Amino acid sequence: MSTSLEKTLQAPQIVQIKRCPQNQLNPPPVIDIKAAADCFVVDRYGRKISFPALYEEKKAILVFVRHFLCYTCREYVEDLAKIPQKYLKDAGVRLIVIGQCGHDHIQGFCALTGYTHEIYSDPERKIYKSFQMKQEETFYQAVRSPHVKSSTLTGIFKSMWSAMKNPAFDFQGDPRQQGGALIIGPGDKLHFGHLDLNRLDHAPINLLLQLAGVKTVDFNHEAGIINI
Repeated sequence: MSTSLEKTLQAPQIVQIKRCPQNQLNPPPVIDIKAAADCFVVDRYGRKISFPALYEEKKAILVFVRHFLCYTCREYVEDLAKIPQKYLKDAGVRLIVIGQCGHDHIQGFCALTGYTHEIYSDPERKIYKSFQMKQEETFYQAVRSPHVKSSTLTGIFKSMWSAMKNPAFDFQGDPRQQGGALIIGPGDKLHFGHLDLNRLDHAPINLLLQLAGVKTVDFNHEAGIINI
């Protein structure tokens, strides 16, 4: 490993990804990890787990998704599913997806995306609110997420089809809610923060892996490429 990369992995990276010219002057997000110290997440069986327990002993990549009917979130999580468990284990890092639906829909979402890593729900969006994640879309000419394969039209049809198959209203949560990605731990140490401005404003997965000290994944079948 090169000296420059070692410094990158060791130093805290509390930054917001800049993805459009209009956003260049915006400061990094101010995220108070302790603001969610009293919050809980819920697993697929309905069991409550203290939110700080997710990163108390190990560094964790936390990915907050908009809702489980969102095609961009689904395709993003499909790529998260491609990360080998061995990569995470070797680096001592947890990968955790958090949604805002009812916990009884977690299993179906995992079956749909092939995701087998940790996943929880924040049905009352208390953690989303604690970290001031946006509750509306900010529209601009953004760089398209490298993990979203469907066009807008195709994606909308996919979301509608999912909704028809899963008509429960709490399946999607609040469609205005935006997500984000954090790298935290061990303890309350924030290494990186990104709050999504819209449905396409995802933090590139290989950037998250690189900053967390995890081996990156060749999503494009091109060795050595990191999509940023």
